[in-house]
Amino acid sequence: MNEHSWNEERLAALLGLLKPVPRGWVEAAVQLPRLISILDSLVSRAEVDAEFRAALVADLESALRAEGVEPTPRILEEIRDRLR
Repeated sequence: MNEHSWNEERLAALLGLLKPVPRGWVEAAVQLPRLISILDSLVSRAEVDAEFRAALVADLESALRAEGVEPTPRILEEIRDRLR
């Protein structure tokens, strides 16, 4: 192997030179699977239950908070798009 060969040791050394990612990125990555599951569940329930859908659309922020999700603008946009 020459000095430019890619192997695990070389890759580890290069990765070690990188700065750590911002803490917010890590926290978002950890929370993302749970958030996706909650949004999927809400949308699925809204698709089969018209009364639930009407209540969800009428007060989306409260519905998200009841599920333990802070209704950020990005999350609200995502669920509104999925409900269309």
